[in-house]
Amino acid sequence: MTILVLMPSRSFLLAIFLAAAAQTQPPAVTIWPNGAPGSASWTQKESEYVDAAGIHRLRNIVSPSITPYLPPAETATGTAVIVAPGGGFSHLSWETEGTMVADWLQQHGVAAFVLKYRLTDTGDAPGAPGRGSGRVSQAQIREMAAADGLEAIQVVRERAAEWHIDTHKIGFIGFSAGGYMAVEVALDHTAQNRPDFVGAIYPCCVSASDIKVPGDAPPVFFLHAYNDPISAVTEPLFLAWKAAGKPAELHTFAAGGHGFGMVKKNQPSDGWIERFGDWLRFQKLMK
Repeated sequence: MTILVLMPSRSFLLAIFLAAAAQTQPPAVTIWPNGAPGSASWTQKESEYVDAAGIHRLRNIVSPSITPYLPPAETATGTAVIVAPGGGFSHLSWETEGTMVADWLQQHGVAAFVLKYRLTDTGDAPGAPGRGSGRVSQAQIREMAAADGLEAIQVVRERAAEWHIDTHKIGFIGFSAGGYMAVEVALDHTAQNRPDFVGAIYPCCVSASDIKVPGDAPPVFFLHAYNDPISAVTEPLFLAWKAAGKPAELHTFAAGGHGFGMVKKNQPSDGWIERFGDWLRFQKLMK
């Protein structure tokens, strides 16, 4: 009699791992427990929606938080990354530039923390002009978002022992508007909230004329697509880092447009996160 032994597939084992990990993850952590400075009186209600492309988005963020994705102890590297989704400061591309990135990092032994940062008030419907207490200028909301990014780094560093993280291996990756935040935390920080490394993925909104790379600037991984009309500042940023003698890496894909995140579009940019992984390995931050 022949006995056939069926081995579980790799995808099946991965599904079991992710399901188990989801059940053991700590809850989201409010980064300003006493209210975020400058917006404690905002009254708009956070909400979520799915856009026409089926992408899950969040809007009207008032209370910034980080959602942890912690790897199992046996695979953990001690490295942590705060993940800031993009969305033009009016919404967050929560899945394609947030939780899907965190999943990938978690699977590779890196603790990830998806950041909800403050956004402009969009009223009762996505894209609608808000009339509530959170209606502020673009300059103000960018300043608030950057403050949320720095506070997230500090919170993770303060709780590093609890989450089994090396306090010298705490980084930040951001996309589009989140990429702006990534650049800002790399340029302007204190010793307590300085990121140890940064990923700026198709950053928007940065003025090339205002780049002043500090003496303690962290290593930065810059990435965008050649046909992206929004992130043209990426190359000047890389050159500013190079001129300052600070470590940096630049990837410019032939095509991919803006906002591709983790969505596969049959474009050269589809495998971008593997290049980020290569860079992390070179920095000895990931196995």
